Amino acid sequence: MSETQHYAIIQLLGKQLRVTAGEKLVVDRLVDHAEGETFEVKEVLMVANGDDVKIGQPLVEKASVTLKVLEHGRGDKIRVAVYKSKSKYRKANGHRQHQSTVEVVKIA
Repeated sequence: MSETQHYAIIQLLGKQLRVTAGEKLVVDRLVDHAEGETFEVKEVLMVANGDDVKIGQPLVEKASVTLKVLEHGRGDKIRVAVYKSKSKYRKANGHRQHQSTVEVVKIA
């Protein structure tokens, strides 16, 4: 038999994420939280502990996930190129997305 999996699906910054305890995630910048700070996410859409699955309508009552902000940073640079044919117009820009790395402390 496989070991039981304890995970949750949360909504953070308008995105839905599947998280397990101890997991590290890279998400969009959390401007309201400083590095080293812990906070709770109350928007839990589903909690699963083995065969015991609770699905919210839309949220699971009395469920929360505690996250800890490890660091703030920026992602890899991507290049955005614009080209128009027959007019010799070329333009290239770079972009680095602001990101935060968070760790899932516990699922309650």
